[in-house]
Formats: sequence, structure tokens, C-alpha cells
Amino acid sequence: MLKELVCQLQQSLSILHKQDIQTATRALSPEVYLPGGAAIRLGDDCAAIPDRDGYLLLAAEAMSPQLVEKDPWFAGWCAIMVNLSDIAAMGGTAIAVVDALWSRSPEASEPLWQGLKAASQAYNIPIVGGHTNCHSPHSNLAVAILGRAEKLMTSFDAQPGDTLMLVIDLQGQYYGDYPFWDAATRADPQQLRRDLARLPQLAEAGLCRAGKDISMGGLVGTLLMLAETSRCGAVLDLAALPQISDVPLQKWLTSFPSFGFLFSVPAKNVRAVQTLFSTDSHLTCCPIGAVTEGSRIYLQSSPEVFLFWNWEQTPLTQMAV
Repeated sequence: MLKELVCQLQQSLSILHKQDIQTATRALSPEVYLPGGAAIRLGDDCAAIPDRDGYLLLAAEAMSPQLVEKDPWFAGWCAIMVNLSDIAAMGGTAIAVVDALWSRSPEASEPLWQGLKAASQAYNIPIVGGHTNCHSPHSNLAVAILGRAEKLMTSFDAQPGDTLMLVIDLQGQYYGDYPFWDAATRADPQQLRRDLARLPQLAEAGLCRAGKDISMGGLVGTLLMLAETSRCGAVLDLAALPQISDVPLQKWLTSFPSFGFLFSVPAKNVRAVQTLFSTDSHLTCCPIGAVTEGSRIYLQSSPEVFLFWNWEQTPLTQMAV
């Protein structure tokens, strides 16, 4: 059973499409230098730009053209939500949004705007500018968000011996036929804002060594990217993983949750991290594996253990520096 699951995951397009990042890796150096000389490491959830006693965070996402055509309201909502997750994953708080929107007509742009506005209001993040074209032969949407962090959580600092921890909101449902676990579009806006605010608290307390939001590659794809940028291996314990009843494990492992984060935590801090998130009963926070030496990612379902990926032999993003 585990071997079959591993084979399915290795062929998952949601994971393999992350190899598109290699085009950026080849085009740019692993580090980009600002005019003042500060280095920005590529491969994190946001660009972290040193600013006074903290960091400005800049995140951007473009929506799938198919999603924009099929479900424009949801595309508008997701464009903001996914960027907010990137900001939070690095310990930041969002400041403002800009968008770039293309549509065939002003009327065709309306559902996109409604989705953008709904997320803007729910998360209390203002849309302050951007680009609009209502005379395009196709519809597209991209969003960028600026944030700020006092202390960073990065994708580069996981260390062997750390505990892998997951925090996720299980109180939701799949959004239509999409591999998207939706715990957001119907949730109380105050709850959404409070949940994201936990991430800067985690960073500022210094409890977490590294982290990422769970993206379209799902938990396994996100783990692979975290291990690659941190130049380490990992073991994911499937028996410890919180699951949704009646959802196939392969689907769950490659789903994108509206609130889901993976952390690399020193063992001594595990209980404190759980305590931080335990005040919100709808959130689940638990250990799900370990960071190891090397470049191999294993999936474990006792007594079986199978190799899922070796990023040194088969890079995913080539962001290991």
C-alpha cells in the first residue's frame, strides 16, 4: 500500500509542476543583491528585504487561467488568500495588496472583483492599486502583497534533529472539484485574522527554526521544497498525520489547505508551539515527523518506510544553495 502511494505521489502533477521554478533558478543567481549590498536569498515564500529593525516582505501569485475562466470569484478570493499565507509563513503581517487584472469586458471583470473584495474585507487587507485591462482576449489575474516581519521564519534553516510540525484547520470542506480544503470562505473573518496573527507570534517567540505554508504541491510537495532549500532530509510519519475521514490519503497529501503550515521545530520547543495554537480549538497542531541529515525524503507507515524523493539526485526547484 505505501509503495503504491509513493508511486502515485511521485507522478503527481501538483508536485512535478513545482519544477517550473527551475527556470527562475537558471535565470537568476541563488542570491540577488539590492543596490545597498543586502542579499536576498531566492527560494523562500516571500522576498525578505531588510528594512530598519525588521524586514519588508513581498509576495506575488498568478492564478491559473483555467481557474480564472471557470470560477472567477474563487480565483479572486484565492489570489489574496495564498499571498497572505506566504506572508504569514515567514512571520509577517500583511500591509496592502495590488492586483493585475485582465478581462474581456468590464462585465466579465465583475466576479473577479467580487472575489478580491470579499477576501480583502474578510482578512482586513486593503487593495491599494494595480493594473486593470478590460479589453483582453483572455482573463487573467495576479496579486502581490506587501508585508512586514520583525523576525523571520525562513525555508533555509531546518536542521537535522528538528521535529516536523503541522498546524491546520480541519473544520472545512473541499471546494467543488478542486484539491482545495476550504476552511476560509465561510469562516468568521475575525477567526481568519486571529489565525494568521499566530504566525508572527510564533516567529517573534523564536520557537520555530524554519517553516512554509502548504502550497499547491500539498504537504508532501511543501516538505520536499523545505528540505531542498534547507539542504536536509526528512521522514514524514503518515500515522501521525491528521486526516479527514473518507478522503483518500493521496488526495489529502497533495491538497492545498486554506490554513496549513509546516514547521521545523527544535524538539525542546514542540510543546510550546502546540500551546501557542491550542487556544483556538478549530486548529490542529501536532508533530508529524523529523528532519534528518542527507537529501532523502521518506514516507513512513509503520512498519513500512519508502523513499519518496532524493532532491540531490532529482532536484525539484534547484534552490538548494
